[in-house]
Amino acid sequence: MKARISRLGVMLTVVALLPLSLMAAAFAGPANPPKVGEKAPDVTWQTPSATSVTLSKLLATGPVALVVLRGFPGYQCPICTVQVGELLSKSEAFAATKTQLVLVYPGPAEGLKQRAEEFVRGKTLPTNITLVLDPDYAFTNQYGLRWNAPHETAFPSTFVIDKSGKVVFAKISRSHGGRAKAAEILDVLSR
Repeated sequence: MKARISRLGVMLTVVALLPLSLMAAAFAGPANPPKVGEKAPDVTWQTPSATSVTLSKLLATGPVALVVLRGFPGYQCPICTVQVGELLSKSEAFAATKTQLVLVYPGPAEGLKQRAEEFVRGKTLPTNITLVLDPDYAFTNQYGLRWNAPHETAFPSTFVIDKSGKVVFAKISRSHGGRAKAAEILDVLSR
């Protein structure tokens, strides 16, 4: 009899605390993007050709400029195309600073590889620029960059991460424009 009462007490306690724990989870909200001065969370991505790319491994050779694109919100973003074209045109300047550029292409997992390949078709990516996939927004959510609205994917963002893993530059656009330019990124890298 005592065992039944004890089990009943435990069940009642769990039932009473469950709404509190659900409320706490709801108020915790999404992750926040890393700020300047903070350590960048490590992440591993896959390229469209299924090669693993890990942030911490890239940082072992020098700084990383992490550029989050919009991916495929129903079309290939023309502003992303212009931004990547500008970054490609400055690839030698980035190489001179030993910087790796990682272009993150977010979207639903289904068809993401094909859309990413379509995005870079006709472009030659130098060895210091890598396109990676963000299927089902795993990275985008981890970094608090999900633009969860119709026909949107991620906030266009750029983070420069120094060799120690610390964010030294962060620019997050809450619109389609206002993105980091190559000159801004190179200026940070020259300091």
